[in-house]
Amino acid sequence: MTLIRWRPFRDLKHWEPFGEVDTLKKEMETLLERFVPEFGRSMDGTVFVPSAEIDETETEFHLKLEVPGMSAEDLDIEVTDQAVLITGERKSETKSEEDNTLRSEFYYGKFERYVPLPSQIQRDHVAAEYKDGILNLTLPKAKEQKEKATKVKVA
Repeated sequence: MTLIRWRPFRDLKHWEPFGEVDTLKKEMETLLERFVPEFGRSMDGTVFVPSAEIDETETEFHLKLEVPGMSAEDLDIEVTDQAVLITGERKSETKSEEDNTLRSEFYYGKFERYVPLPSQIQRDHVAAEYKDGILNLTLPKAKEQKEKATKVKVA
């Protein structure tokens, strides 16, 4: 008879209590990197992403974007059938101080905001208005296209 050494805890794995938290943190950083554009980063690592609000009616979407301190010429809007891409740049004002001290908490630089839409829109009928730092977009929904069925004969 062969004796086998009994090891009651050999199947237990070493548990890292914060290992799952680290994994979750890495996954969240990867997810954020996909949605926050790289060129929106400034030298100190801060990113300006304008706040957005979307409202849906039966016939259209209303998208509001908060971009204060800019003019309409600083904004570029691209519309596809299923998304809106808004890019822009807030340019800094040059001010000189006598004691060479300047403190600014404003963000200056490029930004990008990609807003996917839940259904298709009519790209040619989009209306935009910029007033008091708020960009308002009216995006009419595309009329539902009926899919045509084709009968196929079996030979």
